[in-house]
Amino acid sequence: MALKAKDHKLRFRPHFKTHQSADIANWFRDSGVTAITVSSVSMASYFASHGWNDITIAFPVNLREIDDINRLAGDIRLNLLVENEYSLELLSEQLTSPAGIYIEIDTGYHRTGIDSIKTARIDLLLKRILKNRLMQFKGFLSHSGQTYAATSRELIVSRHTDALMKMRSLKEFYHTEFPDLEISLGDTPACSVCDNWQGADEIR
Repeated sequence: MALKAKDHKLRFRPHFKTHQSADIANWFRDSGVTAITVSSVSMASYFASHGWNDITIAFPVNLREIDDINRLAGDIRLNLLVENEYSLELLSEQLTSPAGIYIEIDTGYHRTGIDSIKTARIDLLLKRILKNRLMQFKGFLSHSGQTYAATSRELIVSRHTDALMKMRSLKEFYHTEFPDLEISLGDTPACSVCDNWQGADEIR
């Protein structure tokens, strides 16, 4: 997967939620991995204590853990995920160290995230992010979990293509205002079998 990411000029930010092991994590370093994904603050803390300093928590921010979030953000390059105005408002009031912010987009899984066509709602989040000097808008992140239920390679490719087009449309829509915004996609089926990643910047 590291080679595939390199071939497609993508950042490879593997998800460590499966192994949750500092020893196994070292294998990834051997493949040139420097940035990782986790699914909780506690997992981020664990890997940060083992030398990983570029971590995305790919789960909507939990403000009950704000003290740990602030501690981590003060020590490493931490990226957080937001999907609604309420949690973003509280985060902006309580964040004490710089953090990257991704807006989660629903590309068809319908578990979390904002529908990609609801740009008015996305605009509200962006305005709030830009008001806080500690928040750096990184871009849009999506977990296309609908690919896991696909019953064929062709269906995986079809669902991935649909998700990629939605994310690419958002990137193009906001490109003038945010020329450096990134698209981060993460689902094992698509990463495994798909070759079209045009417009994406990172795979998880």
